[in-house]
Amino acid sequence: MRKPHQNFFDKHPKVSRRRMVKIMTLAAASQVIGFLKGTPELSFGSAMARANETSSTDVKKWLKLSRERMEKSPQYRNGQFHNEIARSEDTWNALKKWVTDTKKEKIPTNELATVVRSQSEFDVAPESGFRATWISHSSVLIEIDGKRFLTDPVWGERASPVSFAGPKRFFRAPLALSELPKLDAIILSHDHYDHMCHETIQWLRDTNVPFVTALGVGARLVKMGVQPALVHEHDWWETNDLFGTKLVCTPARHFSGRSLWDQNKTLWTSWCVLGQKQKFFFSGDTAMYTHFKKIGDLYGPFDLVAMETGAYNESWPDVHIGPEQAVQAALDLGTKVFLPVHWATFPLSLHGWTEPAERVLVAAKPHNLKVALPLPGESFEPTLLDKVPVVKWWPEVAWETAEQSPIVSTGLSG
Repeated sequence: MRKPHQNFFDKHPKVSRRRMVKIMTLAAASQVIGFLKGTPELSFGSAMARANETSSTDVKKWLKLSRERMEKSPQYRNGQFHNEIARSEDTWNALKKWVTDTKKEKIPTNELATVVRSQSEFDVAPESGFRATWISHSSVLIEIDGKRFLTDPVWGERASPVSFAGPKRFFRAPLALSELPKLDAIILSHDHYDHMCHETIQWLRDTNVPFVTALGVGARLVKMGVQPALVHEHDWWETNDLFGTKLVCTPARHFSGRSLWDQNKTLWTSWCVLGQKQKFFFSGDTAMYTHFKKIGDLYGPFDLVAMETGAYNESWPDVHIGPEQAVQAALDLGTKVFLPVHWATFPLSLHGWTEPAERVLVAAKPHNLKVALPLPGESFEPTLLDKVPVVKWWPEVAWETAEQSPIVSTGLSG
């Protein structure tokens, strides 16, 4: 009898079973070790590290209320959060591709240019009242209505539960944490390591900056030692008016979890930042779905959309949106300027590292959609259209087109 997956090894004789097992073991080990080492976000004890500021009773009470709110969510049932349209993915096929696909340049071969920034550079308010600075990956510093919001802050070297393994940064963050200007709030979309970095949260918690996030994610923050009074959890379509600028928690199509044991125990979201004159949309991580049109109708049009564009693959089309669908989502949201994020920072998929931006440019051209292409660390004002950075800053690297590697989310009608 032919053993399972024997055809795969017949077709790829250079890929030994030993190598496959080694890769699978390493992938699982990083998660297991992260869990067994007692990472602070998974233990109640770490929340007590600041008991001099918040009593254990207050922390327990906050966590209990957080749990009750989570369980009442329309998205929560049978102990987990759910997408409105179920995800489809082929994990085994993705693993096979990860082992055999060695042709693409997934990591830059040369040092990347960045714009190194300092705190004093943000002392002067933006001319238009709205400024965006792409730090890296999904970390964007937004200045609007005289307020400053930072999305999904990740300054760590690896997007991983452990320091010795996992996706490693292409470059050092161009704005040091110690050089961050005073923030009004941090906006978190979900709890994955490339969006919620433990060592970054540890640093930020001591600045007493508020966090605005999704159901369940706030409990992780409190267990990391963030003061409960600084944590604001929201379900989809809920609004936060506490910071003088309206923040709306809007749907996404993704998943969550920081170990093998806590999948989908917290919610994933996108966010609208609605200023008095300008509007910003942040996608978090998401697949394609009809909610973009609804968000655009309710809260758009947007002056800037920061949309994830990287880490896609045909084997997981319902996890990340891909470049072409990202452009369509931006059009549905009614944006004037599209900022590709979630690319050029960590090797999280099989495509070439420059491919997301290349494909976005191709997809956006027929629609005359302006694509902002800032260097990491570069600031721009989205409403000053003639000053939006639009020049390709990356090297020419081989990449696949939408026709060669289509990304089409499942379950969509029409």
